[in-house]
Amino acid sequence: MGMLAGDLLGLDLPQTGKRLLTIAETDGCAADGISVATGCWVGRRTLRVEDYGKVAATFVDTRTGQAIRLSPQGDVRQRAWEFAPESLNSWKAQLLGYQRMPAGELLSTQTVRLTTPADQIIGCAGQRAVCEMCGEEILNQREVVHEGTTLCRACLGQSYYRLVMPLSRLPVSLNPCVSGRVAR
Repeated sequence: MGMLAGDLLGLDLPQTGKRLLTIAETDGCAADGISVATGCWVGRRTLRVEDYGKVAATFVDTRTGQAIRLSPQGDVRQRAWEFAPESLNSWKAQLLGYQRMPAGELLSTQTVRLTTPADQIIGCAGQRAVCEMCGEEILNQREVVHEGTTLCRACLGQSYYRLVMPLSRLPVSLNPCVSGRVAR
C-alpha cells in the first residue's frame, strides 16, 4: 500500500522528510508495513492510527493536499490462489499471491478529502499548554479552549479512559530516577 501510494502521489519513499502523512485504519501488522514502506512513523508525527479495524490507509501529500485511500479489493483473499496455485494453505497463498498480484488487482484506490485539514492533524511541534483542570501538559496544539478555559481532551470529557483514582505521584521508592531501579 505504501509503495503504491508513493507511485500515485509521485513521492520517493521511504521518505526522509515529513511531506507524507499517513492515516492507518488498523493498529495491526499492516501499520508496521506501511511505516517501513513510507518512512511514516508515529514518533515522527507522520503516521496516525485511527483504528477502524480495517486494512486500509489514507496517504496525504502535505505539500499539495492530494489524498488517496487504499484498501484491499474485496475478493483478494480468494484471488490470491490464482497467483500462487502451488501453495498448500491459505496463509502461503496470500503471502505469495499478494507479492505477485498487480497492484490494481490487489488494492482499491479512492481519492479522498480529509474532514480535518492535514496541518491540524499534524499540529505544531513544540507548542505546549497546561490543562487548567488536571494540570497536565498538552503538546502540539492538542488543547481545547472551552468557555475561556484551556483543557485537555480528557478533562473535556473526550477521554478513552475513566478516572478511578485521583492522580498521585509515585512514592520515591518506586521512582526509577530516585531509587536507581530500571523501569520496564
